[in-house]
Amino acid sequence: MKILITGGTGFVGQRLIKQLHPHHEVTVLSRQPHNVTQLLGSNIHALASLDKLENLDSFDAVINLAGEPIADKRWSSAQKERICQSRWQLTEQLVAKLHAGSQPPSVLISGSAVGYYGRQGETLVDEDSSPHPEFSHHVCQRWEQLAEQAASAQTRVCFIRLAVVLGAQGGALKKMLPSYRLGLGGPIGSGKQYMSWIHIDDVVSLLLFLLEHPECQGAFNASAPEPVTNQQFSKTLAKVLNKPHFARVPAWVMRLAFGEMADLLLTGQRVMPVRLQRAGFHFRYPTLEKALKETLTASS
Repeated sequence: MKILITGGTGFVGQRLIKQLHPHHEVTVLSRQPHNVTQLLGSNIHALASLDKLENLDSFDAVINLAGEPIADKRWSSAQKERICQSRWQLTEQLVAKLHAGSQPPSVLISGSAVGYYGRQGETLVDEDSSPHPEFSHHVCQRWEQLAEQAASAQTRVCFIRLAVVLGAQGGALKKMLPSYRLGLGGPIGSGKQYMSWIHIDDVVSLLLFLLEHPECQGAFNASAPEPVTNQQFSKTLAKVLNKPHFARVPAWVMRLAFGEMADLLLTGQRVMPVRLQRAGFHFRYPTLEKALKETLTASS
């Protein structure tokens, strides 16, 4: 299978490509092609721009994972625009190239996030739940709407609404580990807000699952079936590291430091992967303690 991947040099993209190669021919879209070779090896094709292609007929599948990190910086007006356009513009370009051909890829798997649902409190959330209108929902809703335009009799479209991805080499956990290893880790705000998460190996597995199952289309929550509160997550991480658990980050500190973006961490979603499980997908790491133990053992 010939697969085009955007975001291939990112945290999830790198792990995915290790599983895809050498079984499939992988091309990575990147504005810095030398980074593709440096990070992924000379056997991975690099494409600097979609402008070099008339269409995407030479590919069997497209996996669209690119996007400015949503929780890395304070949400200024300029940063919000970067977050939106880094997702929307590229997706629009991919869809245009899909439509330009006569034999388009059979599947587009496009990124999204559980932020689609907005703040949900303790309510169990599945793919059919009504979202709370706020910035994270706006970003994801438009992202999905643009990708959906690729759907045709020849191309099916899947969205993966990613939860917090657990892996020691990147993402939120990498940022959290230094303070927890010093015994200074603790919950954020009240700690009662729910935190949906998924092990990075399960993310890769579900992407492969969606590639290989032509009956799958539409939205899928990429979230382990055991969402926990922020307090439970923090306590479990400290336990796995064999460190004390007494610190806490007050909500006002988060809001002072991050402004509106702090709401992503102070509110949350209790997300369930209903459609994935109905489709027959099985999580290798369904529980948090097992996921953290594997992640931290592998990194030590």
